[in-house]
Amino acid sequence: MPILNADYSDLSFDDMARSIGLKLKHMPILIGSFLEESETIVESINSAIYTNDYLGIKSNAHSIKGSSANLKFTEIYEMSKEMEHAAADSNADFDYRGYLEAMKSAIATIKS
Repeated sequence: MPILNADYSDLSFDDMARSIGLKLKHMPILIGSFLEESETIVESINSAIYTNDYLGIKSNAHSIKGSSANLKFTEIYEMSKEMEHAAADSNADFDYRGYLEAMKSAIATIKS
């Protein structure tokens, strides 16, 4: 089931920098890059879902999984991991759209 309440609006760049071992000055750049790249990835996942392209879903979910894990966006990581595994199995019963919408909602709460 998608995580419907993922909210990163109270994200502290200072805490985040400490948790991933980077300097605070790098955080706005990393977050901005994540937001920019995730927009393209989300659109690619959407297109792949529309055409039942499980390989496309899998590879794009894998991409967002890695970047969200690196930045400690745990809920986005978990949802993209589940999506990736379902697509690897060509699982037609998986709620790809629901997960994608939940991921988009979570991403929308991230402030650069």
